[in-house]
Amino acid sequence: MSLGPVSPPVNGPVGPLERGLAVLCELTRLAAHQGHATVRPGDLVRGTGLARSVVDRVVGTLEQLGYVRLDGRDVSLAARLMELGNAYLAASGLPDALGPFAERLADGLDESVSVAVPDGDGARFVVQATRRRTMSLAFRIGDLLPAERCAPGALFAAEWDEPAWAAWRARRAADPLDLTFPAVPPRHRPADGTGFEARVREAARTGWAADDQLIEPGLVAVSVPVRDASGRTACAVNVVSHTSRHDVASLRAAVLDPLRALIPEMEAALAAPPTRRPPKTPVAPEASAEDPARVAKRELGAGYLQSLARGLTVLRALGTPGETAEGEGARHGLTLTAVAEATGLPRATARRSLLTLVELGYAEYAAADGRAFRPLPRVLELGYAPLGDLSFTELAQPHLRELVRTVHESASLAVLDGDDIRYVARVPTVRIMSVNITIGTRFPAYATSMGRVLLAGLDPEARAARLAGLAPKPLTRHTVTAVPELARVLERTARDGYALVDEELEEGLRSLAVPVRGADGQVVAALNIATHAGRGSAEATREELLPALRTAAARIEADLATASAHHPLGAGERVGA
Repeated sequence: MSLGPVSPPVNGPVGPLERGLAVLCELTRLAAHQGHATVRPGDLVRGTGLARSVVDRVVGTLEQLGYVRLDGRDVSLAARLMELGNAYLAASGLPDALGPFAERLADGLDESVSVAVPDGDGARFVVQATRRRTMSLAFRIGDLLPAERCAPGALFAAEWDEPAWAAWRARRAADPLDLTFPAVPPRHRPADGTGFEARVREAARTGWAADDQLIEPGLVAVSVPVRDASGRTACAVNVVSHTSRHDVASLRAAVLDPLRALIPEMEAALAAPPTRRPPKTPVAPEASAEDPARVAKRELGAGYLQSLARGLTVLRALGTPGETAEGEGARHGLTLTAVAEATGLPRATARRSLLTLVELGYAEYAAADGRAFRPLPRVLELGYAPLGDLSFTELAQPHLRELVRTVHESASLAVLDGDDIRYVARVPTVRIMSVNITIGTRFPAYATSMGRVLLAGLDPEARAARLAGLAPKPLTRHTVTAVPELARVLERTARDGYALVDEELEEGLRSLAVPVRGADGQVVAALNIATHAGRGSAEATREELLPALRTAAARIEADLATASAHHPLGAGERVGA
Protein backbone atom coordinates (compact mmCIF):
# COMPACT_ATOMS: atom_id res chain seq x y z
CA MET A 1 0.00 0.00 0.00
CA SER A 2 1.11 3.58 -0.55
CA LEU A 3 2.46 5.63 2.32
CA GLY A 4 0.43 8.53 0.99
CA PRO A 5 1.59 12.14 1.16
CA VAL A 6 4.70 12.44 3.30
CA SER A 7 4.61 14.55 6.42
CA PRO A 8 7.66 16.61 7.43
CA PRO A 9 10.40 14.26 8.65
CA VAL A 10 10.83 13.89 12.38
CA ASN A 11 14.25 12.26 12.26
CA GLY A 12 16.38 15.10 10.98
CA PRO A 13 18.93 13.85 8.47
CA VAL A 14 17.16 10.50 8.10
CA GLY A 15 14.15 12.22 6.52
CA PRO A 16 15.37 11.31 3.01
CA LEU A 17 14.94 7.64 3.90
CA GLU A 18 11.25 8.23 4.63
CA ARG A 19 10.81 10.14 1.39
CA GLY A 20 12.69 7.54 -0.62
CA LEU A 21 10.50 4.75 0.69
CA ALA A 22 7.41 6.80 -0.13
CA VAL A 23 8.58 7.25 -3.73
CA LEU A 24 9.30 3.52 -4.11
CA CYS A 25 5.85 2.65 -2.75
CA GLU A 26 4.12 5.10 -5.05
CA LEU A 27 6.13 3.90 -8.04
CA THR A 28 5.05 0.32 -7.25
CA ARG A 29 1.41 1.34 -6.80
CA LEU A 30 1.26 3.36 -10.01
CA ALA A 31 2.93 0.64 -12.06
CA ALA A 32 0.36 -1.86 -10.76
CA HIS A 33 -2.71 0.36 -11.25
CA GLN A 34 -1.74 1.83 -14.60
CA GLY A 35 -0.83 -1.53 -16.08
CA HIS A 36 2.55 -0.48 -17.46
CA ALA A 37 6.08 -0.48 -16.18
CA THR A 38 7.03 3.20 -16.46
CA VAL A 39 5.82 6.21 -14.51
CA ARG A 40 6.31 9.94 -15.04
CA PRO A 41 7.92 11.96 -12.23
CA GLY A 42 4.86 14.22 -12.16
CA ASP A 43 2.73 11.23 -11.16
CA LEU A 44 5.11 10.55 -8.28
CA VAL A 45 4.83 14.18 -7.20
CA ARG A 46 1.04 13.99 -7.10
CA GLY A 47 0.98 10.63 -5.34
CA THR A 48 3.48 11.44 -2.59
CA GLY A 49 2.82 15.16 -2.07
CA LEU A 50 6.56 15.82 -2.35
CA ALA A 51 8.05 18.70 -4.29
CA ARG A 52 9.29 17.94 -7.80
CA SER A 53 12.85 18.81 -6.80
CA VAL A 54 12.69 16.30 -3.94
CA VAL A 55 11.29 13.56 -6.18
CA ASP A 56 14.04 14.22 -8.72
CA ARG A 57 16.74 13.89 -6.04
CA VAL A 58 15.19 10.70 -4.69
CA VAL A 59 14.89 9.18 -8.18
CA GLY A 60 18.46 10.19 -9.01
CA THR A 61 19.75 8.53 -5.85
CA LEU A 62 17.69 5.38 -6.45
CA GLU A 63 19.04 5.21 -10.00
CA GLN A 64 22.60 5.39 -8.68
CA LEU A 65 21.78 2.52 -6.31
CA GLY A 66 20.41 0.48 -9.22
CA TYR A 67 16.89 0.35 -7.75
CA VAL A 68 15.13 2.27 -10.56
CA ARG A 69 15.81 2.93 -14.22
CA LEU A 70 15.45 6.18 -16.10
CA ASP A 71 14.55 6.22 -19.79
CA GLY A 72 14.24 9.85 -20.72
CA ARG A 73 11.65 11.20 -18.29
CA ASP A 74 10.15 7.80 -17.50
CA VAL A 75 10.97 5.95 -14.27
CA SER A 76 10.66 2.19 -13.78
CA LEU A 77 11.51 -0.32 -11.09
CA ALA A 78 14.77 -2.23 -11.55
CA ALA A 79 15.27 -5.89 -10.65
CA ARG A 80 18.01 -5.04 -8.17
CA LEU A 81 15.34 -3.52 -5.92
CA MET A 82 14.30 -7.10 -5.11
CA GLU A 83 17.35 -7.44 -2.87
CA LEU A 84 15.42 -5.49 -0.22
CA GLY A 85 12.55 -8.00 -0.29
CA ASN A 86 15.10 -10.81 -0.38
CA ALA A 87 16.51 -9.45 2.88
CA TYR A 88 13.14 -9.89 4.57
CA LEU A 89 12.62 -13.36 3.10
CA ALA A 90 16.09 -14.47 4.17
CA ALA A 91 15.62 -13.06 7.66
CA SER A 92 12.22 -14.70 8.09
CA GLY A 93 13.56 -18.10 7.08
CA LEU A 94 10.14 -18.98 5.66
CA PRO A 95 11.11 -19.86 2.06
CA ASP A 96 13.86 -22.21 3.24
CA ALA A 97 11.81 -23.73 6.05
CA LEU A 98 8.39 -24.06 4.41
CA GLY A 99 9.07 -23.90 0.67
CA PRO A 100 9.79 -27.67 0.43
CA PHE A 101 6.53 -28.44 2.26
CA ALA A 102 4.58 -26.17 -0.10
CA GLU A 103 6.07 -27.99 -3.11
CA ARG A 104 5.29 -31.36 -1.50
CA LEU A 105 1.69 -30.38 -0.86
CA ALA A 106 1.25 -28.92 -4.34
CA ASP A 107 2.54 -32.12 -5.91
CA GLY A 108 0.38 -34.34 -3.71
CA LEU A 109 -2.82 -32.29 -3.93
CA ASP A 110 -2.33 -31.10 -7.51
CA GLU A 111 -3.32 -27.58 -6.44
CA SER A 112 -1.39 -24.34 -5.97
CA VAL A 113 -0.11 -23.81 -2.43
CA SER A 114 0.98 -20.53 -0.84
CA VAL A 115 2.29 -19.36 2.51
CA ALA A 116 1.11 -16.01 3.89
CA VAL A 117 2.17 -13.95 6.89
CA PRO A 118 0.24 -11.28 8.80
CA ASP A 119 1.05 -7.73 7.76
CA GLY A 120 -1.01 -5.15 9.60
CA ASP A 121 -4.65 -5.80 8.76
CA GLY A 122 -3.75 -7.84 5.70
CA ALA A 123 -2.10 -11.07 4.62
CA ARG A 124 1.10 -10.95 2.56
CA PHE A 125 2.28 -13.96 0.55
CA VAL A 126 5.88 -15.09 0.94
CA VAL A 127 6.02 -18.60 -0.59
CA GLN A 128 4.23 -20.12 -3.55
CA ALA A 129 4.22 -23.48 -5.30
CA THR A 130 2.16 -23.15 -8.46
CA ARG A 131 0.45 -25.80 -10.55
CA ARG A 132 0.80 -24.72 -14.17
CA ARG A 133 -2.55 -24.85 -15.92
CA THR A 134 -4.31 -22.81 -18.56
CA MET A 135 -6.25 -21.21 -15.72
CA SER A 136 -3.44 -20.58 -13.25
CA LEU A 137 -4.32 -19.81 -9.63
CA ALA A 138 -1.58 -18.33 -7.50
CA PHE A 139 -0.62 -15.29 -5.49
CA ARG A 140 2.62 -13.51 -6.22
CA ILE A 141 5.25 -13.33 -3.53
CA GLY A 142 4.83 -9.89 -2.00
CA ASP A 143 1.13 -9.51 -2.78
CA LEU A 144 -0.90 -8.01 0.07
CA LEU A 145 -4.59 -8.94 0.44
CA PRO A 146 -7.14 -7.43 2.81
CA ALA A 147 -7.62 -9.78 5.76
CA GLU A 148 -11.37 -9.95 5.14
CA ARG A 149 -10.94 -11.13 1.54
CA CYS A 150 -8.73 -14.19 2.01
CA ALA A 151 -8.62 -17.35 4.10
CA PRO A 152 -5.33 -16.58 5.92
CA GLY A 153 -6.74 -13.21 7.04
CA ALA A 154 -9.40 -14.85 9.21
CA LEU A 155 -6.74 -16.95 10.94
CA PHE A 156 -4.57 -13.91 11.63
CA ALA A 157 -7.50 -11.78 12.83
CA ALA A 158 -8.35 -14.44 15.41
CA GLU A 159 -5.37 -13.10 17.39
CA TRP A 160 -6.00 -9.37 16.91
CA ASP A 161 -6.36 -7.15 19.95
CA GLU A 162 -8.78 -4.23 20.12
CA PRO A 163 -6.32 -1.67 18.63
CA ALA A 164 -5.81 -4.00 15.67
CA TRP A 165 -9.55 -4.29 15.12
CA ALA A 166 -9.83 -0.50 15.38
CA ALA A 167 -7.13 -0.09 12.73
CA TRP A 168 -8.98 -2.54 10.48
CA ARG A 169 -12.25 -0.63 10.84
CA ALA A 170 -10.50 2.67 10.14
CA ARG A 171 -8.88 1.28 7.01
CA ARG A 172 -12.20 -0.05 5.71
CA ALA A 173 -13.86 3.28 6.36
CA ALA A 174 -11.10 5.11 4.47
CA ASP A 175 -10.94 2.59 1.61
CA PRO A 176 -14.29 0.78 1.36
CA LEU A 177 -13.60 -0.45 -2.19
CA ASP A 178 -10.07 -1.82 -1.49
CA LEU A 179 -8.46 0.55 -3.98
CA THR A 180 -5.19 0.54 -2.01
CA PHE A 181 -4.78 -3.21 -2.59
CA PRO A 182 -3.65 -3.62 -6.22
CA ALA A 183 -3.42 -7.42 -5.85
CA VAL A 184 -7.22 -7.79 -5.63
CA PRO A 185 -10.01 -6.53 -7.90
CA PRO A 186 -11.70 -3.50 -6.32
CA ARG A 187 -15.14 -3.94 -4.83
CA HIS A 188 -18.17 -2.63 -6.66
CA ARG A 189 -19.74 -1.54 -3.39
CA PRO A 190 -18.69 -1.46 0.29
CA ALA A 191 -19.18 -4.73 2.19
CA ASP A 192 -20.63 -5.31 5.63
CA GLY A 193 -17.85 -6.20 8.08
CA THR A 194 -20.00 -8.44 10.26
CA GLY A 195 -19.50 -11.38 7.92
CA PHE A 196 -15.75 -11.21 8.42
CA GLU A 197 -16.09 -11.07 12.19
CA ALA A 198 -18.23 -14.22 12.06
CA ARG A 199 -15.64 -15.94 9.87
CA VAL A 200 -12.91 -15.01 12.36
CA ARG A 201 -14.86 -16.54 15.25
CA GLU A 202 -15.40 -19.72 13.22
CA ALA A 203 -11.71 -19.91 12.30
CA ALA A 204 -10.74 -19.54 15.96
CA ARG A 205 -13.10 -22.38 16.84
CA THR A 206 -12.19 -24.84 14.07
CA GLY A 207 -8.53 -24.02 13.41
CA TRP A 208 -8.98 -23.52 9.68
CA ALA A 209 -10.47 -20.90 7.35
CA ALA A 210 -11.90 -20.77 3.84
CA ASP A 211 -12.14 -18.25 1.03
CA ASP A 212 -15.31 -18.82 -0.97
CA GLN A 213 -14.80 -16.48 -3.95
CA LEU A 214 -13.99 -13.52 -1.71
CA ILE A 215 -11.16 -12.30 -3.93
CA GLU A 216 -12.80 -12.92 -7.28
CA PRO A 217 -15.45 -15.23 -8.76
CA GLY A 218 -14.30 -18.79 -9.19
CA LEU A 219 -11.44 -18.75 -6.69
CA VAL A 220 -11.72 -20.88 -3.54
CA ALA A 221 -9.10 -21.59 -0.87
CA VAL A 222 -8.55 -23.35 2.46
CA SER A 223 -5.94 -22.26 5.01
CA VAL A 224 -4.49 -23.63 8.23
CA PRO A 225 -2.19 -21.85 10.72
CA VAL A 226 1.46 -22.65 11.42
CA ARG A 227 2.47 -21.55 14.91
CA ASP A 228 5.78 -20.42 16.35
CA ALA A 229 7.38 -21.57 19.59
CA SER A 230 5.21 -19.15 21.61
CA GLY A 231 2.00 -20.62 20.19
CA ARG A 232 1.13 -17.59 18.06
CA THR A 233 0.27 -17.91 14.38
CA ALA A 234 3.47 -17.22 12.45
CA CYS A 235 1.99 -17.86 9.00
CA ALA A 236 -0.77 -19.71 7.18
CA VAL A 237 -0.53 -22.40 4.52
CA ASN A 238 -3.12 -21.78 1.82
CA VAL A 239 -4.38 -24.20 -0.86
CA VAL A 240 -6.05 -22.49 -3.82
CA SER A 241 -8.37 -24.01 -6.42
CA HIS A 242 -11.11 -23.06 -8.87
CA THR A 243 -14.82 -23.78 -8.80
CA SER A 244 -14.40 -25.77 -12.01
CA ARG A 245 -12.47 -28.27 -9.85
CA HIS A 246 -13.84 -27.78 -6.31
CA ASP A 247 -16.35 -25.93 -4.22
CA VAL A 248 -15.29 -25.00 -0.68
CA ALA A 249 -16.75 -28.17 0.83
CA SER A 250 -15.00 -30.53 -1.58
CA LEU A 251 -11.73 -28.59 -1.33
CA ARG A 252 -11.88 -28.81 2.45
CA ALA A 253 -12.53 -32.55 2.25
CA ALA A 254 -9.60 -33.01 -0.14
CA VAL A 255 -6.93 -30.87 1.53
CA LEU A 256 -7.63 -30.28 5.22
CA ASP A 257 -6.37 -33.62 6.55
CA PRO A 258 -3.14 -33.57 4.45
CA LEU A 259 -2.52 -30.00 5.58
CA ARG A 260 -3.02 -30.79 9.24
CA ALA A 261 -0.85 -33.89 8.99
CA LEU A 262 2.12 -31.77 7.90
CA ILE A 263 1.68 -28.97 10.45
CA PRO A 264 3.91 -30.57 13.16
CA GLU A 265 6.74 -30.99 10.65
CA MET A 266 6.32 -27.44 9.39
CA GLU A 267 6.35 -26.01 12.89
CA ALA A 268 9.47 -28.02 13.72
CA ALA A 269 11.18 -26.73 10.55
CA LEU A 270 10.22 -23.17 11.44
CA ALA A 271 11.60 -23.59 14.97
CA ALA A 272 14.91 -25.08 13.78
CA PRO A 273 17.97 -22.78 13.51
CA PRO A 274 18.08 -21.21 10.05
CA THR A 275 20.58 -22.49 7.52
CA ARG A 276 23.61 -20.24 7.34
CA ARG A 277 24.26 -19.21 3.77
CA PRO A 278 25.69 -16.09 2.16
CA PRO A 279 23.21 -13.67 0.59
CA LYS A 280 22.63 -14.11 -3.16
CA THR A 281 23.26 -10.48 -3.98
CA PRO A 282 26.20 -10.33 -6.37
CA VAL A 283 28.54 -7.36 -6.47
CA ALA A 284 27.84 -5.23 -9.50
CA PRO A 285 30.51 -5.82 -12.14
CA GLU A 286 31.35 -2.15 -12.40
CA ALA A 287 32.04 -1.78 -8.67
CA SER A 288 35.52 -0.50 -7.86
CA ALA A 289 37.67 -0.44 -4.77
CA GLU A 290 36.46 3.10 -4.13
CA ASP A 291 33.40 3.51 -1.90
CA PRO A 292 30.40 3.49 -4.29
CA ALA A 293 28.63 6.06 -2.10
CA ARG A 294 31.52 8.48 -2.58
CA VAL A 295 31.49 7.88 -6.34
CA ALA A 296 27.74 8.55 -6.49
CA LYS A 297 28.05 11.60 -4.26
CA ARG A 298 30.72 13.00 -6.55
CA GLU A 299 28.62 12.35 -9.67
CA LEU A 300 25.32 13.74 -8.34
CA GLY A 301 26.69 16.28 -5.87
CA ALA A 302 23.93 17.76 -3.72
CA GLY A 303 21.41 15.64 -5.62
CA TYR A 304 22.67 12.47 -3.95
CA LEU A 305 20.73 11.63 -0.78
CA GLN A 306 23.30 9.84 1.32
CA SER A 307 20.89 9.20 4.19
CA LEU A 308 18.53 7.40 1.80
CA ALA A 309 21.35 5.26 0.42
CA ARG A 310 22.59 4.40 3.91
CA GLY A 311 19.09 3.58 5.16
CA LEU A 312 18.45 1.16 2.32
CA THR A 313 21.86 -0.41 2.95
CA VAL A 314 20.82 -0.98 6.57
CA LEU A 315 17.52 -2.50 5.46
CA ARG A 316 19.33 -4.86 3.12
CA ALA A 317 21.78 -5.82 5.85
CA LEU A 318 18.97 -7.08 8.09
CA GLY A 319 18.76 -10.14 5.86
CA THR A 320 22.43 -11.09 6.08
CA PRO A 321 23.67 -13.95 8.26
CA GLY A 322 25.17 -12.82 11.54
CA GLU A 323 25.35 -13.39 15.24
CA THR A 324 22.71 -11.90 17.54
CA ALA A 325 22.34 -11.59 21.26
CA GLU A 326 20.77 -15.07 21.14
CA GLY A 327 23.36 -16.37 18.66
CA GLU A 328 20.68 -17.63 16.25
CA GLY A 329 21.21 -15.53 13.16
CA ALA A 330 19.10 -13.15 11.10
CA ARG A 331 15.75 -14.85 11.76
CA HIS A 332 15.91 -13.66 15.37
CA GLY A 333 17.26 -10.25 14.46
CA LEU A 334 20.61 -8.52 14.18
CA THR A 335 22.10 -6.36 16.87
CA LEU A 336 23.09 -2.77 16.18
CA THR A 337 26.73 -3.84 16.29
CA ALA A 338 26.10 -6.58 13.71
CA VAL A 339 24.30 -4.12 11.41
CA ALA A 340 27.08 -1.56 11.70
CA GLU A 341 29.67 -4.22 10.90
CA ALA A 342 27.69 -5.54 7.94
CA THR A 343 27.25 -2.07 6.41
CA GLY A 344 30.50 -0.43 7.45
CA LEU A 345 28.51 2.49 8.88
CA PRO A 346 29.12 4.17 12.23
CA ARG A 347 26.85 2.82 14.97
CA ALA A 348 25.08 6.18 15.36
CA THR A 349 24.27 6.30 11.62
CA ALA A 350 23.05 2.72 11.57
CA ARG A 351 20.95 3.35 14.68
CA ARG A 352 19.18 6.38 13.14
CA SER A 353 18.30 4.33 10.06
CA LEU A 354 17.06 1.41 12.15
CA LEU A 355 14.85 3.63 14.28
CA THR A 356 13.36 5.23 11.16
CA LEU A 357 12.67 1.80 9.66
CA VAL A 358 10.96 0.73 12.88
CA GLU A 359 8.90 3.94 12.95
CA LEU A 360 7.75 3.42 9.34
CA GLY A 361 6.83 -0.25 9.84
CA TYR A 362 9.65 -1.85 7.83
CA ALA A 363 11.47 -3.31 10.83
CA GLU A 364 10.79 -4.17 14.45
CA TYR A 365 12.60 -4.88 17.66
CA ALA A 366 13.29 -8.61 17.72
CA ALA A 367 13.26 -8.77 21.54
CA ALA A 368 11.80 -6.77 24.37
CA ASP A 369 15.22 -5.42 25.35
CA GLY A 370 15.54 -3.66 21.97
CA ARG A 371 19.01 -5.10 21.33
CA ALA A 372 18.19 -6.68 17.97
CA PHE A 373 16.21 -5.70 14.88
CA ARG A 374 14.58 -7.67 12.07
CA PRO A 375 12.74 -6.66 8.89
CA LEU A 376 8.96 -6.92 8.57
CA PRO A 377 6.84 -8.22 5.66
CA ARG A 378 6.03 -4.65 4.63
CA VAL A 379 9.45 -4.53 2.96
CA LEU A 380 7.91 -6.64 0.18
CA GLU A 381 5.70 -3.72 -0.85
CA LEU A 382 8.82 -2.12 -2.35
CA GLY A 383 8.30 -3.45 -5.85
CA TYR A 384 8.74 -7.14 -5.04
CA ALA A 385 5.50 -8.52 -6.52
CA PRO A 386 5.64 -6.77 -9.92
CA LEU A 387 9.37 -7.42 -10.29
CA GLY A 388 8.82 -11.06 -9.35
CA ASP A 389 6.57 -11.37 -12.41
CA LEU A 390 9.44 -10.59 -14.77
CA SER A 391 10.57 -13.37 -17.08
CA PHE A 392 14.21 -14.04 -17.90
CA THR A 393 13.95 -12.15 -21.18
CA GLU A 394 12.29 -9.18 -19.49
CA LEU A 395 15.11 -9.07 -16.96
CA ALA A 396 17.67 -9.11 -19.73
CA GLN A 397 16.02 -6.61 -22.09
CA PRO A 398 17.18 -3.38 -20.36
CA HIS A 399 20.77 -4.64 -20.39
CA LEU A 400 20.52 -5.47 -24.09
CA ARG A 401 19.29 -1.95 -24.80
CA GLU A 402 22.15 -0.45 -22.81
CA LEU A 403 24.65 -2.69 -24.62
CA VAL A 404 23.32 -1.58 -28.01
CA ARG A 405 23.55 2.08 -26.93
CA THR A 406 27.16 1.48 -25.94
CA VAL A 407 28.47 -0.44 -28.96
CA HIS A 408 25.98 0.67 -31.66
CA GLU A 409 25.53 -2.91 -32.87
CA SER A 410 22.60 -5.34 -32.57
CA ALA A 411 22.52 -7.60 -29.50
CA SER A 412 20.62 -10.84 -28.90
CA LEU A 413 19.98 -13.49 -26.29
CA ALA A 414 19.45 -17.17 -27.15
CA VAL A 415 18.94 -20.53 -25.46
CA LEU A 416 19.81 -24.04 -26.60
CA ASP A 417 16.85 -25.89 -28.11
CA GLY A 418 17.87 -29.36 -29.24
CA ASP A 419 20.70 -28.96 -31.75
CA ASP A 420 19.63 -25.38 -32.50
CA ILE A 421 19.73 -22.04 -30.79
CA ARG A 422 16.48 -20.14 -30.40
CA TYR A 423 16.42 -16.34 -30.10
CA VAL A 424 14.48 -15.19 -27.02
CA ALA A 425 15.42 -11.50 -26.87
CA ARG A 426 16.87 -9.03 -29.32
CA VAL A 427 17.57 -5.31 -29.63
CA PRO A 428 18.53 -4.20 -33.15
CA THR A 429 20.62 -1.19 -33.97
CA VAL A 430 19.64 1.34 -36.62
CA ARG A 431 21.90 1.12 -39.63
CA ILE A 432 21.44 1.18 -43.40
CA MET A 433 22.94 -2.34 -43.43
CA SER A 434 21.92 -4.35 -40.35
CA VAL A 435 21.33 -7.95 -39.27
CA ASN A 436 17.63 -8.85 -39.58
CA ILE A 437 16.68 -11.56 -37.05
CA THR A 438 13.41 -11.92 -35.10
CA ILE A 439 12.46 -13.50 -31.78
CA GLY A 440 11.97 -17.26 -32.19
CA THR A 441 14.46 -17.55 -35.05
CA ARG A 442 16.41 -20.81 -34.94
CA PHE A 443 19.89 -21.54 -36.28
CA PRO A 444 22.16 -24.59 -36.06
CA ALA A 445 24.12 -24.29 -32.83
CA TYR A 446 27.41 -25.53 -34.36
CA ALA A 447 27.66 -22.59 -36.77
CA THR A 448 26.80 -19.72 -34.41
CA SER A 449 28.72 -17.94 -31.67
CA MET A 450 25.85 -18.31 -29.19
CA GLY A 451 25.46 -21.98 -30.06
CA ARG A 452 29.14 -22.63 -29.39
CA VAL A 453 28.97 -20.83 -26.07
CA LEU A 454 25.92 -22.89 -25.09
CA LEU A 455 27.45 -26.18 -26.23
CA ALA A 456 30.69 -25.30 -24.45
CA GLY A 457 28.68 -24.75 -21.27
CA LEU A 458 27.52 -28.37 -21.20
CA ASP A 459 29.40 -30.86 -19.07
CA PRO A 460 32.01 -32.82 -21.09
CA GLU A 461 29.87 -35.98 -21.39
CA ALA A 462 26.79 -34.09 -22.56
CA ARG A 463 28.90 -32.06 -25.00
CA ALA A 464 30.47 -35.20 -26.46
CA ALA A 465 27.04 -36.79 -26.85
CA ARG A 466 25.75 -33.73 -28.72
CA LEU A 467 28.73 -33.73 -31.05
CA ALA A 468 28.41 -37.44 -31.71
CA GLY A 469 24.88 -36.94 -32.96
CA LEU A 470 25.73 -34.01 -35.25
CA ALA A 471 26.02 -34.10 -39.01
CA PRO A 472 27.20 -30.52 -39.70
CA LYS A 473 26.53 -29.10 -43.15
CA PRO A 474 28.55 -26.32 -44.78
CA LEU A 475 26.42 -23.18 -44.66
CA THR A 476 29.18 -21.04 -46.18
CA ARG A 477 32.70 -21.78 -47.42
CA HIS A 478 33.94 -20.89 -43.90
CA THR A 479 31.70 -23.23 -41.87
CA VAL A 480 33.53 -25.69 -39.63
CA THR A 481 31.93 -29.07 -40.29
CA ALA A 482 34.51 -31.57 -39.03
CA VAL A 483 33.32 -32.86 -35.66
CA PRO A 484 36.86 -33.26 -34.18
CA GLU A 485 37.62 -29.65 -35.08
CA LEU A 486 34.31 -28.52 -33.59
CA ALA A 487 35.24 -30.35 -30.38
CA ARG A 488 38.52 -28.42 -30.23
CA VAL A 489 36.67 -25.14 -30.90
CA LEU A 490 34.24 -25.85 -28.05
CA GLU A 491 37.08 -26.68 -25.66
CA ARG A 492 38.72 -23.37 -26.53
CA THR A 493 35.39 -21.56 -26.09
CA ALA A 494 34.92 -23.10 -22.64
CA ARG A 495 38.45 -22.06 -21.69
CA ASP A 496 38.31 -18.52 -23.09
CA GLY A 497 34.73 -17.74 -22.04
CA TYR A 498 33.63 -16.43 -25.43
CA ALA A 499 33.12 -17.50 -29.04
CA LEU A 500 33.76 -15.52 -32.21
CA VAL A 501 32.23 -16.87 -35.43
CA ASP A 502 33.29 -15.22 -38.66
CA GLU A 503 31.10 -15.79 -41.75
CA GLU A 504 30.29 -19.42 -40.88
CA LEU A 505 26.51 -18.96 -40.70
CA GLU A 506 26.21 -16.42 -43.50
CA GLU A 507 28.69 -14.63 -45.75
CA GLY A 508 29.51 -11.23 -44.30
CA LEU A 509 28.09 -11.94 -40.83
CA ARG A 510 30.37 -11.91 -37.79
CA SER A 511 29.19 -12.49 -34.24
CA LEU A 512 30.75 -12.55 -30.79
CA ALA A 513 29.05 -14.27 -27.83
CA VAL A 514 29.56 -14.84 -24.10
CA PRO A 515 27.71 -17.10 -21.67
CA VAL A 516 25.05 -15.98 -19.20
CA ARG A 517 25.11 -18.08 -16.03
CA GLY A 518 22.43 -18.79 -13.46
CA ALA A 519 22.94 -18.47 -9.71
CA ASP A 520 24.29 -22.04 -9.65
CA GLY A 521 27.02 -21.17 -12.14
CA GLN A 522 25.51 -23.15 -15.02
CA VAL A 523 25.29 -21.59 -18.47
CA VAL A 524 21.61 -20.87 -19.13
CA ALA A 525 21.77 -18.58 -22.15
CA ALA A 526 24.16 -16.81 -24.49
CA LEU A 527 24.47 -13.11 -25.27
CA ASN A 528 25.92 -11.90 -28.55
CA ILE A 529 26.67 -8.92 -30.72
CA ALA A 530 26.28 -9.34 -34.47
CA THR A 531 28.02 -7.10 -36.98
CA HIS A 532 29.13 -7.03 -40.59
CA ALA A 533 32.50 -8.61 -41.29
CA GLY A 534 33.48 -5.69 -43.48
CA ARG A 535 33.63 -3.24 -40.58
CA GLY A 536 37.07 -4.39 -39.43
CA SER A 537 39.17 -7.39 -38.57
CA ALA A 538 38.00 -10.22 -36.33
CA GLU A 539 40.65 -9.29 -33.76
CA ALA A 540 39.50 -5.65 -33.75
CA THR A 541 35.91 -6.82 -33.23
CA ARG A 542 36.97 -8.94 -30.25
CA GLU A 543 39.02 -6.16 -28.64
CA GLU A 544 36.33 -3.53 -29.17
CA LEU A 545 33.21 -5.48 -28.23
CA LEU A 546 34.18 -8.22 -25.76
CA PRO A 547 34.54 -6.00 -22.63
CA ALA A 548 31.10 -4.42 -23.12
CA LEU A 549 29.59 -7.82 -23.87
CA ARG A 550 31.00 -9.34 -20.68
CA THR A 551 29.83 -6.38 -18.61
CA ALA A 552 26.27 -6.73 -19.95
CA ALA A 553 26.29 -10.49 -19.26
CA ALA A 554 27.49 -9.90 -15.71
CA ARG A 555 24.69 -7.41 -15.11
CA ILE A 556 22.10 -9.86 -16.43
CA GLU A 557 23.56 -12.55 -14.16
CA ALA A 558 23.34 -10.22 -11.17
CA ASP A 559 19.67 -9.46 -11.83
CA LEU A 560 18.95 -13.12 -12.47
CA ALA A 561 20.49 -14.13 -9.14
CA THR A 562 18.56 -11.45 -7.27
CA ALA A 563 15.22 -12.19 -8.96
CA SER A 564 15.45 -15.97 -8.49
CA ALA A 565 16.90 -16.00 -4.96
CA HIS A 566 13.66 -17.18 -3.32
CA HIS A 567 11.35 -18.30 -6.14
CA PRO A 568 11.34 -19.15 -9.86
CA LEU A 569 11.23 -16.38 -12.40
CA GLY A 570 7.91 -15.01 -13.59
CA ALA A 571 5.78 -16.21 -16.47
CA GLY A 572 7.02 -16.28 -20.02
CA GLU A 573 10.39 -17.38 -21.33
CA ARG A 574 12.26 -19.05 -18.48
CA VAL A 575 15.95 -19.71 -18.06
CA GLY A 576 16.98 -22.70 -20.10
CA ALA A 577 13.48 -23.17 -21.56
